[in-house]
Amino acid sequence: MLHLFMQEEEYKAVWLSHSSISDFLACPRAYYLKNIYKDPKTGNKVQIVTPALTLGSTVHQVIESLSILPLSSRFDTPLVEKFNSLWTKVSGKRGGFLDPKTETKYKTRGQDMLTMVEKHPGPVERLAVKIQMDLPHYWLSQADNLILCGKVDWIEYLKANDSLHIIDFKTSLNEEGVDSLQLPIYHLIVANCQTRKIQKASYWYLQHGPQLTSKDLPDPVSTTKKILEIGKKIKLARSLQHFTCPKGDTGCRYCQPFQAIVNGQAEFVGTGDYRDNYIITSSGLDDKIDSIVL
Repeated sequence: MLHLFMQEEEYKAVWLSHSSISDFLACPRAYYLKNIYKDPKTGNKVQIVTPALTLGSTVHQVIESLSILPLSSRFDTPLVEKFNSLWTKVSGKRGGFLDPKTETKYKTRGQDMLTMVEKHPGPVERLAVKIQMDLPHYWLSQADNLILCGKVDWIEYLKANDSLHIIDFKTSLNEEGVDSLQLPIYHLIVANCQTRKIQKASYWYLQHGPQLTSKDLPDPVSTTKKILEIGKKIKLARSLQHFTCPKGDTGCRYCQPFQAIVNGQAEFVGTGDYRDNYIITSSGLDDKIDSIVL
């Protein structure tokens, strides 16, 4: 009975993630359209697919699949072969590609990144830890009914001192900003969903080569305070159903594309992961998004 009660309590909670927090900070209206709104006809949430997001998602799937394989067999199947197989599911408009030339450019970028990883596997050829939860999460504040969740790209196991190395893969051309909350949030999730000590954290910019970019471990107390403050604002906005764009009724670059879906001005290209996928053919969105948050 207690287990069922806890499940019910979690269901009622407001779930926070790096992506949803980023959405809210960028534009509350975009947060609503991406994280709450459901198409009244299908009952599904909506999503915009772009070449950059498709590239990032596919490369991540290939690399993350290695963590559940024994060390001796991780590279039995070439990574590019896995990538090409997954790519067939997102080819053409399903992946946000409006012409073959654009698709070839992004596909080649993905193949090049994975070829580099296979030649210089670094942490992905070493022991890894998997948190035993479909979606790692914990109560950020049970009193405030807030849960923090997220999937970490890779957790390397450091056998010498029984500790962990958090690694986030980046497929974008640009580096993460110094004020990014991504690694701080991942640090909290890993710290609260397992018992080993976290020794270090890094980004791996796959476009830049085999070198990892080490980051200082964030202070969990200050991170918790910051995320809790944002979480309370999100909870209040949800309770009041008040999601206003900072730019007013005209909208901003974050919410305008999703508003186009609501207005029937976007093209439906398929459904995946309980989301209806759309493409925008005239907003230049592809040039504005060049990374993915998972």
